Amino acid sequence: MFELMFCSLLTILPDYLYRRYAQGKRFGKEITFFSIWYELRWGITGCLMLTVSLITMIFYFHPSTTSATLYYRTVPILPEGSGRVAEVNVGYSQAVKKGDVLFTLDSSKQRAALETAKRKIAEVDASLTSAESDVVKAEAQIQEAKANLQQAKDELDVKSELQRRNPGIVPQRDIEKLQVLVDQRQAGVDSATASRQSAALRVSTLLPAEKASAEATLAEAQVDLDKTFVRAGVDGRVEQFLVRAGDVVNQLLRPAGVLVPAGAGRQSLQAGFGQIEAQVLQVGMVAEATCISRPWVIIPMVITNVQDYIAAGQFRSGELLVEAQNVVRPGTILAFMEPLYKGGLDGVTPGSSCIVNAYTSNHEEISAKETSTGRAIVLHVVDGVGLVHALLLRIQALLLPIKTLVLSGH
Repeated sequence: MFELMFCSLLTILPDYLYRRYAQGKRFGKEITFFSIWYELRWGITGCLMLTVSLITMIFYFHPSTTSATLYYRTVPILPEGSGRVAEVNVGYSQAVKKGDVLFTLDSSKQRAALETAKRKIAEVDASLTSAESDVVKAEAQIQEAKANLQQAKDELDVKSELQRRNPGIVPQRDIEKLQVLVDQRQAGVDSATASRQSAALRVSTLLPAEKASAEATLAEAQVDLDKTFVRAGVDGRVEQFLVRAGDVVNQLLRPAGVLVPAGAGRQSLQAGFGQIEAQVLQVGMVAEATCISRPWVIIPMVITNVQDYIAAGQFRSGELLVEAQNVVRPGTILAFMEPLYKGGLDGVTPGSSCIVNAYTSNHEEISAKETSTGRAIVLHVVDGVGLVHALLLRIQALLLPIKTLVLSGH
C-alpha cells in the first residue's frame, strides 16, 4: 500500500494535474467514476507498472523473512554404559556446572573389578620381591658352585702332577673320578648361572610386564567405575530430568534429560530467505531484526555467513530412487547473523521467532571512479528504497504485540 501511494504521487497525481489545469477537466464533470480509467489511463497504468517494479526491487535487493529464530543445540543426558540408577543429584530443572555429578549408576560390579585389579598389582609386587630374593639366592648358589668346582680342580691338578712325576703312584681310576667330579661341578655352576639369569629376567622383564598389564586393567576398571558417575559436560541448565533411583538406563532408551549449554542461542540468529535471494545475500550485509520475545525493539545485525547449499535438497541413499516432485516445499537460503553491537541479543529468548530484513549496500561501487553516472544513480535508488523496508519492519515491530495478543485470539 505504501508503495502504491508513493508511486501514485509520481504518476496519477501529475496526470490529474495535467487534466485539471491544462485541459480544464474536473471531478464530477468530465472526470467521473465511470470515465476515470479513460481520463487517467496513463497515470494509472504507469502507477501499476511503477508499483510492481518498486515492490520487486525492494523485495529483491532488500530481502525480508519471518522464518528466523535463535537456534540452539541441547546435549542429551545419557550414560556411556548401562545400569540401574543408584542416586540422583539434581532436580527436574536446575543449573549445573561442568563436571557436576547428575546421577550415579549401581557400581558394585565395577568396584569389584577395581579391587581385583588392585589385588593383582599387589600380587605382582609380591612376586617381584620374591624374584629379587631368587636372584640373590641364585648368586649365592653360583658362588658355592664355583667354590666346589675350584676345589675339585685343585685336587685333580695335585693328583695329576703326582701321577706325572711318579707314574703309578696315583691310580688312574682316581684321576678319572676327579675329572668326572670337575665336570659335574662345572655343570652345577652352569645350572646356578642359568637359574640366576632366569630370576633376573623375571625381575627385569616378565614381572614388570605383568605389573604394567595389571595397572592397565586397574585403569580400565577405574574408567568403568567413573562411567557410573554421569556428569555435566558443560555449564548449563538441566531440563526435563525425570530419572529416579531404581530406573534402568542405557543408550538405547530415551535420554535421562536435556542439558541446555550456558549461552546457547544467544550468540547468533539464523534466518531462512527465499532461493531467489541467493545472489543478493552476502557476508557483511547489514540487517535488522525484531523478535516476539523482545517487542518494540529493532536489533541491528550483520550477516556473518551464508549457507551455500539448500537443506531441502538433501537425501539419504536407499533402495528407492529420488523422485524430484516429492520435494513439495522449496528450501531456503540459511543466513547466520550476529548483533552489530555487543549485547544486542540480550533479552531475546533462545528459540524466539523473529522478523529479519537484510539491506543491500552499493556504497563502494558508487564511490568507485569507474562507475558511470547513470549506474550510480540506479544504485542510489536501489539503496534508497531500502528505507521502505526499514519503515515496514518498524511498523511490524509496533503491530507485532497487538497481532499476537489481540488478533490471534490469545
